[in-house]
Amino acid sequence: MAKVEEKQPVVQEIAELLADAKSAVLVDYRGITVEADTQLRKQAREAGVVYRVYKNTLMNIAMKGTEFEALAGDLKGPSAIAVSKEDATAPARVVATFAKTNDKISLKAGVVEGEYYDTKGINAIALIPGRNELLSKLLGSLQSPIANFARVIKQVAEQKAEA
Repeated sequence: MAKVEEKQPVVQEIAELLADAKSAVLVDYRGITVEADTQLRKQAREAGVVYRVYKNTLMNIAMKGTEFEALAGDLKGPSAIAVSKEDATAPARVVATFAKTNDKISLKAGVVEGEYYDTKGINAIALIPGRNELLSKLLGSLQSPIANFARVIKQVAEQKAEA
């Protein structure tokens, strides 16, 4: 059994990881292969998400007094944590997308922008598109009526020119 002094740097590392994080998601990784875990870590890195495995007791200690303390009740069994400081929905989205091809991975719970979500809620959060995708949809929605209006004006001008 490691002494408290040896565990303190790990607790500090977890606390720093959670500081200023927009979201954190607990992941059940029971039975995952090393190859699959490596793929998940790669996909998480590409999405700007930090995916790590820590002991539940150390995560529990690090979460005390933070907005992520609500996750303490879900720290049962093998638990990994996925954290993002940029995109609030990215950790849930990355893990849920990976879980579609690997049934050994599942979302346990998460805290997104200070709100706790259980398994059902965090899976719903995972369906929300990323910020860039939402912005492109918004711009497309704004551009469409303007383009249609321009076409109508052009047709009216062409009809008047013919008459």
